[in-house]
Amino acid sequence: MGFADQRFNVNLSILFTELPLLERPAAAAAAGFTAVELWWPWIDTPTPERAELDALRRAVEDAGVRLTGLNFYAGELPGPDRGALSLPGEESERFRANIDVAADFAQSLGCTALNALYGNRVDGVDPAEQDALALENLVRAARAADRIGAVLLIEALNAPESPRYPLVSAPAAVAVVDRVNEATGLGNARFLMDLYHLSMNGEDLPAVIERYAGRTGHVQIADNPGRGAPGTGSLPLEDLLDRLAKAGYAGWVGLEYKPGDRPSAEAFDWLPVDRRAAR
Repeated sequence: MGFADQRFNVNLSILFTELPLLERPAAAAAAGFTAVELWWPWIDTPTPERAELDALRRAVEDAGVRLTGLNFYAGELPGPDRGALSLPGEESERFRANIDVAADFAQSLGCTALNALYGNRVDGVDPAEQDALALENLVRAARAADRIGAVLLIEALNAPESPRYPLVSAPAAVAVVDRVNEATGLGNARFLMDLYHLSMNGEDLPAVIERYAGRTGHVQIADNPGRGAPGTGSLPLEDLLDRLAKAGYAGWVGLEYKPGDRPSAEAFDWLPVDRRAAR
């Protein structure tokens, strides 16, 4: 077991960001990886021009990598925003406008996981109103994901870095997963288990894995403290991934960490080159 037995993909929205977006898929391939994931790349628009979508699609295809995960429009990320779907008014409308655009782009590259960030609490707005809006929009997103044979991911973030985000524990995120699945009857909403965020919340990670591995549609990792590469902090990531595998999780593990003061290509020394290609 261990790192060498996992299926890793590289998040191109946090790694290789020293390069222009269209150069990042090839850089990941040059580092030995065959799969990538992305936050929504166009933070200023949920509906980019066709030429922009086509250019990114070609960059992924030309690099010979597979897109395995994509976020729906989430506002300014990285930045102050943590999603748009629960924000009344313009932002939730932008999320809705993005649903089919993101799903169609994912389908064009064989991507079968779409992540929907919930959004921050808004001053002066009843949390129950935001939650009702969130469920409505997540139902729409789940149906779009189902249309392309994809899962809808619901992610817990961490309270220290995202204090206005309401889903800051595994149980909170899984409760939303359950509400979406109950509302749609599709069963394609799944938990995105980000071990960095959960560790920042002080959760018992072995217990989370034991309880929720079967409900998990994707895993992401970074070490803690620092959100750096495995081995730069104190999280027993190798052991935790082994626990996930033993609990039945056989999906992708997204590398969503900061490279530190070095080029991203040098931030993978913890993983032998011959073990980076997905098997």
